[in-house]
Amino acid sequence: MRGGLVTIGTVAALLAAMGLTVLGLGAADNAVANYDASSWLWSTSRSELARVNGVTARVDTRMEVPGGRRHQMQVAQTDQLLILRDLNTGQVSSLDLATLQITATTPTAPGLGVSVALHEDAAFVVDAVQGIVRQLDPRSLTPVGEPVRYPPGITGGAFDGAGKLWVAVPSEGTVSAVTAAELPATPGAAPPAGLSPKRVETYEVAEPAHELVVSTLDEGVAVLDRTSTSLVTVRAGRTLRADLTTTAPGSLPARTSGPQVPVTVAGERKVHVVRDSDEVQRFTVPGAGERLSPAVAWAGRFYCADENTGTVYSFDADGQLVDTIKGSGRPGPMELEVRENHLFINPPNSSTAQVVDDRNQVREVNKYANDVLGGDPPPVAPPPPPPKKPKVGKPGAPRAVTAAAGNASARVSWQAAASNGAEITRYVVEGAGQRHEVGANQRALEITGLTNGETYTFAVHAVNAKGDGPARKSNPVTPTAAVPDPPASVSAEARPDGTVLVKWPAANGQGNTVTKYAVTASSAGATAPAGESPKTELVIPAGQLEYGTQYAFTVIAVSEKGAGSKASPVSNTVVPFTVPKAPTELRASTVADQPGTIAVQWAPAVDNGRPVTKYVVEAAGKTTEVTDVQTTIGGLGDGQNVTVKVKAVNEAGPGAEASTTARTVAAPRVTVTGSSADATSVTVTFTVDAGGGRATCSAATGGKTASGSCSSLRVTGLTPGTAYTVTVTATNAAGKGTATRAQSTDPVYGVATCKNGSSGAEATYCNSDRAGQRNGNEIFEITQQVDSRQAGWVPDGTRLRTFCKKQGEEVYAYIYNNDKRSTWWVQIDYKGKTYIPWAWLNLEGGDNLNLLPTC
Repeated sequence: MRGGLVTIGTVAALLAAMGLTVLGLGAADNAVANYDASSWLWSTSRSELARVNGVTARVDTRMEVPGGRRHQMQVAQTDQLLILRDLNTGQVSSLDLATLQITATTPTAPGLGVSVALHEDAAFVVDAVQGIVRQLDPRSLTPVGEPVRYPPGITGGAFDGAGKLWVAVPSEGTVSAVTAAELPATPGAAPPAGLSPKRVETYEVAEPAHELVVSTLDEGVAVLDRTSTSLVTVRAGRTLRADLTTTAPGSLPARTSGPQVPVTVAGERKVHVVRDSDEVQRFTVPGAGERLSPAVAWAGRFYCADENTGTVYSFDADGQLVDTIKGSGRPGPMELEVRENHLFINPPNSSTAQVVDDRNQVREVNKYANDVLGGDPPPVAPPPPPPKKPKVGKPGAPRAVTAAAGNASARVSWQAAASNGAEITRYVVEGAGQRHEVGANQRALEITGLTNGETYTFAVHAVNAKGDGPARKSNPVTPTAAVPDPPASVSAEARPDGTVLVKWPAANGQGNTVTKYAVTASSAGATAPAGESPKTELVIPAGQLEYGTQYAFTVIAVSEKGAGSKASPVSNTVVPFTVPKAPTELRASTVADQPGTIAVQWAPAVDNGRPVTKYVVEAAGKTTEVTDVQTTIGGLGDGQNVTVKVKAVNEAGPGAEASTTARTVAAPRVTVTGSSADATSVTVTFTVDAGGGRATCSAATGGKTASGSCSSLRVTGLTPGTAYTVTVTATNAAGKGTATRAQSTDPVYGVATCKNGSSGAEATYCNSDRAGQRNGNEIFEITQQVDSRQAGWVPDGTRLRTFCKKQGEEVYAYIYNNDKRSTWWVQIDYKGKTYIPWAWLNLEGGDNLNLLPTC
């Protein structure tokens, strides 16, 4: 089992669509052709599965699962089958990878505590809380025969390479193998009589009540005794024990390939490598912190992921660091799975993964490959600051140490001790000349071999990497044969306020008065006292049990003499829940292109044991309900400051709200900061407060308009020497803002030019105006040389202010002005606005007639 996290939602419709197109080909044949060397990887932020081909290191199929965002799911897969279990709903779905279709679904109790295991055509559902191992037909998900039953609180439940399912029983200190029954010929049909899965092997691997962790092997199983810090391997019926020297609890991967088993001790940042009965290697993982995932053995190396940094470290057989794989580069869970002759490294919160082949070559995989389904990877959030390192010391004393007498026995239970910065590895129970060590999550112990009528007191202390903590004594108890019967049955109910109600019928005191009842809670791999009650029910306070985790309960009856019964039958399984926590990372922002609108987004709220069904968003008296983690709210005022409140809703009701503020887009404001001009244009500089929107800008005057930049605009085609008022306008989704600026264009001057020739009449041609004759530098009221409309004459070199140009009679200046010839006339300031032929007027600055507009 991969133990990955996935979403199921509306998988049926999605897979039907996938059946039509896979890499652009027909579904069924192509799907069968490319399942080899592949593994399905989960992406949390996209709520989708990606099938990664280990040979090409590319995604060939992506499965988006809408409607189930942020649901956790366990994943089990073979070459042709994929089984998903939704932890939020408990639904188990079987998918046939040859056809990319759902074949069946079945319900289980939601939450942690139930797992799915798959090997070839054998499928099992393992209920660790109830101790039930049930085989299912993967084609129909119907039960096959009778289940294999164990005491409550088992661990493990994974196949080895030979097809045996291994389960550890901490209360007995044993590990056993289960083999699958042969499937009936027809899916869903009843198997032949007596055909059921069987417990075929059982081995003692630890003292009872020790905390056990299981890793299946190519053939057999490895069991880590976290209480005694030893590793037992079972291969071919032979058990070998290797003692480890550690100061903190170790962990194992769910599956180990090869003969060497890596034991990861996160508290020390060390990996201990065991082969048979010897510890053959020990090495330190670089970095700081305790968020190391269990090291995985692959192709002669060991790969260990640091979930604080998203980095994977690769060590050779001698424990030397030989490669550092950057991975996601940010904090978060890391999934390492050896499958199809490749190691797949998947950070579910990242858009990328890595594939390592059997030559230890690492290749990166884009899980959001656009050529498969499209879409860009999500932005990478900056990593949070590292937490302050806590002070580390010996553990505190256990709380509420209680003893209840039985028949030549006593039951001792206690609440957890404070760890004081170092994880508790075990508890030690002493009394009656006995010493017992139990796992950190096994906080109840039955002590036998006592003498009825003799009084005993027991002391319990915790142990962590810093040593033994102080002990706390129990109440004195006197074993007796006069013990009550246990309650006949127990029922449990998880209530919306976070409490759990445990009820039972009154026990038979067998001649004694039952004065109280003691309730014990069991979860996967753990037992602990839940409380005591003088009545036939107990309300376990909100928060005492972990939301979203499965629990079952047993009850003992205690008489007025302190004598306790045997434990009752185990109750039904419940999952504590309450209203969700407040959403985090709430952000509200202006929607730049929509008036009166804000955009709101947030990180999913912690669901506290039941899936979030919707979010209620309130802003300025408007309320909307959404199932996604983002929305937009419109219909607000322009430039309005808005307080936004968001709360999550689940089966228990609405949770605490998160709030923030935002402002809708406002109409822009324009401030002119300066202006300048030349002869035919005006330039204005300005600033724009866009009001949170995206503004477009223009400047207009004299019938001319310029648009573009929102910092400077130039209006051209104006008349020289003219006073203008320029209006600058900025426009966004909420409206317009304007500002004006007065600015005159520069006047253009020309020089009347008529140069005498060198001889004869030409030598005096330009000296004066000649009545009745044409002459240079004559000025007219119109653009023709008409004597009756002549306004005057100016001598050579006279500077004249110009206004504009106009077509008229052609004038040739001959030698007197460089043979200049033109039909253009220039309007000038001479006795009002009059005209002079351009042939006689040379404009300053290069005689560029284009500077003048047309009159």
